Amino acid sequence: MASDLAPRFIERSQYYLGTEYPAKIRAALRSIPADRLWWRPNESANSAGNLVLHLCGNLRQWVISGIGRAPDVRTRDAEFAARDGDSHDALLALLERTCQEAIDVIGRLDEDSLAAVHTIQGRETSVFSALYHVVEHFSGHTGQIIYLAKQLAPGSVQFYDDAGGLARPTFLPDGTHDIG
Repeated sequence: MASDLAPRFIERSQYYLGTEYPAKIRAALRSIPADRLWWRPNESANSAGNLVLHLCGNLRQWVISGIGRAPDVRTRDAEFAARDGDSHDALLALLERTCQEAIDVIGRLDEDSLAAVHTIQGRETSVFSALYHVVEHFSGHTGQIIYLAKQLAPGSVQFYDDAGGLARPTFLPDGTHDIG
């Protein structure tokens, strides 16, 4: 079992960042009315649009740049400062492109590279720790986007069919869900 932990960790990270979380964000974001995409519940909160920009910035900085060694061009403050901007389609296209780039970087990892230490956001971290952080960070903000969608479009977002007492995932187009 121990010998296959690295490939399993890499595969799970690719699944969450390339399949499950983007599918949930796509469904939630599409349910938000266009005039509410950049709405904030208060000045210290973020809109769904801000959260998508932030996820892309974080994924780019930590995985594409930090692990993959591409130039770091992130302007983190701008992710939160935006009060309006791209449409649903443009935000989702950015998310899909960024996730795919990250998945490509993650796909080049192996057990040895997970132990490598890189400097990301000015601090030394292993590739394993960086990837673990990114997946958990992405999960948290995915939940925030879903919560906003449920506030702004009640009843329009549902990811599981609870018939028969079983929570069967419905968030993937083909109805499948790999729980690995």
